Amino acid sequence: MKTALITGASRGIGNAIALEFLEKGYSVIGTATTEAGAAELTKIGVNGRVLDLNNVDSIDQFWQKLEEDGEIVSLLINNAGITRDNIVLRMSDEEWSDIMNVHLNGTFQLCKRSLKMMLKSKWGRIINISSASASIGNRGQSNYAAAKAGVEAFTKSLAKEVGKRDITINAVAPGFISTDMTQNNDGVNADYLIKEIPLGRFGEPGEVANLVSFLCSEQASYITGQTIHINGGLYM
Repeated sequence: MKTALITGASRGIGNAIALEFLEKGYSVIGTATTEAGAAELTKIGVNGRVLDLNNVDSIDQFWQKLEEDGEIVSLLINNAGITRDNIVLRMSDEEWSDIMNVHLNGTFQLCKRSLKMMLKSKWGRIINISSASASIGNRGQSNYAAAKAGVEAFTKSLAKEVGKRDITINAVAPGFISTDMTQNNDGVNADYLIKEIPLGRFGEPGEVANLVSFLCSEQASYITGQTIHINGGLYM
């Protein structure tokens, strides 16, 4: 049984991916930033663990425990994310660095560690969750857009480094998806956003999970170094 590691699995897209992989018969390790979140994951059959990608010590402790437990990661889904929105002239150094730590540095750290296992197995799948913001930009999210653009470039370079070992690395870039964050938006704003989407609706977390599942399957074994957009036509 292959083991999938999914970060930010306690809600939204990450939770949908965790449920999809459980249904496919994988052993699933899911991370949350709190003990309560990890406990909720355990209730649904996921091996819930605490991980704060904004804290190097947390990453080290998490990975040490993973190795002590004899876990072999075959699939890595870098999904965990945060926002620290602000216009550049008001953005603090911390708002910038927090985003880079979680989205870009965190992705690097987990890829590097997981690849050591995948290289020994001569097989692996890594999916880095990006965003349409990396391609179209978004006012007040220069930090987030820059980090996600970095994730996409990192994905391409890494795919070239490990492809000969039957390890594929791809990025998935969702547009507006119905999660806690989008549901809490002002109704007028949501209506405006929907008008910008050719399909006329937000996506569902399960739709992103289906795409991630496909990219991890043998049917997608010849796809690597790609950023796959799933946004209802918001960005083409």
